[in-house]
This record gives sequence, C-alpha cells and structure tokens, in this order.
Amino acid sequence: MRPTSPTYEALIRDFTWDIPHRFNIGVAISDAWAAREPDRICLQHFSPDGDHQTLTYGAFAARSSSLAAGLLARGMRPGDRIAILLPQGFEAAVAHAAIYKLGGIALPLALLFGVEALEYRLRDAGARVVISDRSGARRLQAIKAQLPDLRLVVCTDGGAGVDDTVPFETLLASAAGKFVPADTGPDDPALMIYTSGTTGPPKGALHGHRVLLGHLPGFQFHHAGLPQAGDRMWTPADWAWAGGLLNALLPSLMLGVPVVSSPAQKFDPHMAFRILSEMKVRNAFIPPTALRLMKAVENPKAQYAFDLRTVGAAGEALGRETFEQASKALAVEIAEFYGQTECNIVISSSAAYGVRKAGSMGKAAPGHVVEIIDDEGRILPRGQVGQVAVQRPDPVMFLGYWGNAAATEAKFTGEWMTTGDQAVMDEEGYITFFGRDDDVITSSGFRIGPSEVEDCLVGHPAVSMAAVIGKPDPVRTEIVKAYVVLSDGYAASQALATTLSEWVKTRLSMHEYPREVAFVDALPLTTSGKIIRRLLRDAEILAASTGEEGAARSAPGT
Repeated sequence: MRPTSPTYEALIRDFTWDIPHRFNIGVAISDAWAAREPDRICLQHFSPDGDHQTLTYGAFAARSSSLAAGLLARGMRPGDRIAILLPQGFEAAVAHAAIYKLGGIALPLALLFGVEALEYRLRDAGARVVISDRSGARRLQAIKAQLPDLRLVVCTDGGAGVDDTVPFETLLASAAGKFVPADTGPDDPALMIYTSGTTGPPKGALHGHRVLLGHLPGFQFHHAGLPQAGDRMWTPADWAWAGGLLNALLPSLMLGVPVVSSPAQKFDPHMAFRILSEMKVRNAFIPPTALRLMKAVENPKAQYAFDLRTVGAAGEALGRETFEQASKALAVEIAEFYGQTECNIVISSSAAYGVRKAGSMGKAAPGHVVEIIDDEGRILPRGQVGQVAVQRPDPVMFLGYWGNAAATEAKFTGEWMTTGDQAVMDEEGYITFFGRDDDVITSSGFRIGPSEVEDCLVGHPAVSMAAVIGKPDPVRTEIVKAYVVLSDGYAASQALATTLSEWVKTRLSMHEYPREVAFVDALPLTTSGKIIRRLLRDAEILAASTGEEGAARSAPGT
C-alpha cells in the first residue's frame, strides 16, 4: 500500500486490503528484490571508526538461503522456534530472513535480557536453536541444562572459547544445492515476540507472515509515502523489539529502502547525530526517550550535516513539549503513532496528510478500525474516556499467545481486541492517550511487566515481599520503582538497595531494574492477598504534587 489519495478521508474511504494467498516474509525482504536488482543496497552498518559496511540484496538473499539450508540440514523444520540474540547488524537481518524462508518461527531476544529472562522465554517457546554472538553464547552456558528442547547454538563471531557452538559461517558453508523457501500462507506462524503484562509471566505474541503486510499502511502513512528517492532508514531501537523490527527493519527491506544498523551501546545523542549525518539517513524511528536525550545536543544542525525527511516516534507518549522541541531540532515534524506488540501501528499521525495535533497520537491508520470502548465492548461517544480497541479481523493482529488460549481469549471483547490503554477520541477523530487500566510500566519506550521484576526480587534472600510500579519521570516517562518488605535478619540501607537493583539488572534485564528501592514494613493487599499497586502509584503521584519524599520511604498500609 502506498498512499495516493489526496486527503485522509479519501484514503480511509478508498482503502482495501489485498493479502495474497501465499506470502513469505523472508522471500519478500530478500529474494524478491534480489531477482530484480541484485546490486541494490539493502543494509549498511555504521562503524564509529568510519569503516562502514554495505550489503546488497543479492548477497542478502544468498546468505539467508544458505543459512536456511544449513539449519534444514541440521534437522530444523517448519514451525521450529529459532531464537535470535544479536545486536543490530547483517547477521541479525540474515537470520530473520533465513528463519522465515525455512518456515520456522523467529524468536528475537533483547541483548539486555539476563539469564533468568532468557531461560524463561527459551523454555516456554521450546526453542530448538539460538543464533547469537560469543557474549550471548557464554550466557547460555549457564542455562543450557534447563532448556531440554535446545539442540543448536550458532555463534556469529566464531564461538572461540564457548563449548558446543557452531560458527555462523561454518553453517552457511555447509549448505549444498539450491534452497527452496517454504510455501507459506499469510496465517502461517512466522514471528513470536514476548510481551509482559501485569499478571503472570511474559506471554509470547505469535504473528503470521501477514504481520509485515499489516504494518505497511501505517508505516507508509507516517513516513510520507515511503519509498521515495534517497530514502534510508535507521532506528536506535533494538531489532529484538517490535519497534525496531516492525517499525523500521522489515517494512523498509520489503519496500527496497536501505536500513542502517549501528553497534549496540548505551544511547549517545552525539553518536546518534553522527549516524544521521554520516550515513545520510532520511527516515528514522526514534522513541520519545531518545528524542528527549537528543535535546542535550545544542543546535545540532550547526554541528552535524543531517537531512531527515521523516521521523516516526512511538512506544510511549511523545508529549507536546518533546514534539515541538524535537521537530525543531531535527528540522522535520515528528509523526507520533501507536500500537502494541499484538497489533502495531494502528493509530498514526501524518504531516503529509495534515493529520497532526500536538499531544495526540493521531487518527486510525489506513486499513484499521480503532474505537474507544467501554468494558462491555460498546463504542463510546466522542470525548468520553475508555479503552483503545482494534476491530478484528486485521492483518496486523497477532494469531494468539503461545500456549495460552485463556490469555488470548481475555485479550478480546466481542469483535474488539482490547489494549488496556485508556484514551479519548475527539470530534475530529484524534486519539489522545489518557492513562492505563493495568500496571504495565512504560520506561524509555519499553513496556515492563511488574510481575517478572517482583519475582526476581523475591528470589534474593533479603526480600520477603516486593511490589513494583512505574514512577513518573520527565525523561523516561516512568522509572521502575520497587517497594520491598525485608526478610528477618536484614536491615534497610542504601547499600542493600543498590544490591537489589544490581540483582535484577544482571538476572533480568538492563532496562527492567529498579532505579529506586523503598523499604517498607507492609504492602497494601486485597483480601485475597494480591498487591494493590494502584495505591502505591497514587502515593507517588501525591508525593510528587506536594514535593514530599514520604512515598520514597514508606508505603500505604494494608
């Protein structure tokens, strides 16, 4: 889909889906272009030392087919879950294309994950292969005994010093003969991304091959008819997340737009401007937290020769102030959009179509029906706060949660997929985020489920009980804050708070650890023993509004 109608209203009215009976993501992002323009550039890698690398569609298609053939020779079959634990780079993109061509299910995993987070996801998914680098392979050594389905670890940088790994290049070289991609349909499983909720462990959101097609209308809407001559995409977001993968990498490759990758590192605003400038980036997906951090670079246009055409932002509320400041600094209007791992880019703004209002996420993206509903699934009148919901069927919508039919059923109310996010739609159709009716924490663009962090904290001998909430933060939207009831024999101290933060950081993830820890005598509980996180959040909001620090030291009583 490439928007051609003159107005938003005409675009919505005239839009129709054209989903083919057979479709394979791997073929669409590599082979299809290689057959027409094998020398066309598909990937470029930024190197801080200036030694930037380039990959063509011809090489991309050949390497991904070789990897698929190598996996097939090792016994992997359609439907097998194959994990990717890699930074942005050629190998990660090749791995994705190969898994889809094989008919497997790609399981992208964030580099930030600690061993407990990795173990849970790999075990729950029944992953048979992990494709990683030496660092990831070493982390897997500690948990391989707990992963009975794991058959193969592939190491992209040789695997020297790591037992029982197969070098990436060796696997490619072992392929013999021409590989024939799996003949997949749009509803055949292709991709699974784990998403955390407020109750229970993380859930695997399973998508079919059609998920890529479902992303294109909204993607092209906020990127002003991409592809245009000279377009080139970059995102600082990890390709393991729906944002980096489906808001940037895969749709760009399918549309023939080169994608810039960059080394994994703590976000550096000056490095970001270097990438935009040196790699001649024209299009970008930059989460709001990164946009806020980029404000630290004064007058960037005077320091860096970048020339952006479009910038999309999502993952958390952008806010009027960040929208205005970032648009001015980047010399292009930021297009905010909205979605979830289960159903992405369903609301979007677009400067090209005049769909923009500071503070709003935009309007329903072409091809998607989005409404604000009540708890019974009834559409609410304009101006009333309710839950954002997406009508099914929808090509971008997930197939279901892996092995969790009950959670899948609970995600829907009648014909609507519910999001758990509260919003209001005005008379013009603009949708403005209002709040959440669950406890998911949004920090630096990541959605964090408190249950997993609480479970990790309770694993420390000093912790008897723990509750985790999102505390409002001007830069990250929210930070993770933990309320901890200590076990007998332990005393509260700053040293112990630091120890607990490090405990979570090393076992779960670098983005999920508590930046604040409050020691309390008791937690507010329901009669059935469930933690009432809402009371803790309310105490933080009250403390912030009054300038008091009491909430940092004590929690409401039971």
